[in-house]
Parts: sequence; structure tokens; C-alpha cells
Amino acid sequence: DVQLVESGGGSVQAGGSLRLSCAISGYTYSSYCMGWFRQVPGKKREAVGLISSKRRSTWYADSVKGRFSISQDNANDILDLQMISLEPEDTAMYYCALGEFFGASLATVAARGTRDFDHWGQGTQVTVS
Repeated sequence: DVQLVESGGGSVQAGGSLRLSCAISGYTYSSYCMGWFRQVPGKKREAVGLISSKRRSTWYADSVKGRFSISQDNANDILDLQMISLEPEDTAMYYCALGEFFGASLATVAARGTRDFDHWGQGTQVTVS
């Protein structure tokens, strides 16, 4: 079974930093996309950062560009999201996700929302005050 387990959430003051990690196991996709999404109550889950297995392309939501960085440690199958200069608007439940990748641009994948992702972690709360 595919498993995604997030860690690293917490509470920080505005301007602070956090690093989220997601341990991913059990997948067999030869081509895949991994990503971090966030959701606040009453709103849709939205992508904040995506990374594809092909050429290690990355995509970021405009609201986090320059502040968030997504990376994958292949050796340990860990997906990280480094977040700096956090703002109260970044407060949300953060989820890591995995889906098979068929070559669309990451901007297209992001625009499709959660549709391309079959596997999700349980979520980790980030609170910025």
C-alpha cells in the first residue's frame, strides 16, 4: 500500500520558518508528481508546490513563490517543503500528495486541483500568528 506520512507542522510567529516533511512509501509509478497542498475550513484544497519525476520540474503558487521551496530526497523517499517568511495567510492544514504523471505541465496539474493525485497524507497543521 502507498503511504504518505507528514511531519513538521506547528505554530510560528509571522516571519518565521518551518520545514514540512513527507515520508512516502509503497509506490511503483515510474513517472510521478508529488506535491504539497493546503486547505482552510470552507475552502478548496489548493496546490502550493509541485515536483515531477521528469527533470525534477517544480511549480509554486504565486502566493508562496520566493518563500516556499519543494524538494525530494530520492534516497529516502522524503518530500520536503521549506517555508520561510511565513505569513498569517499561510495558516492551513498542509497535505502531501502523490499521483502518476503523464507529462502535462505542472501549471496544468495545479489548475486541475486535486484531480491528478490518488494518494494523500493525513495532514499537518501550520499556524502563523
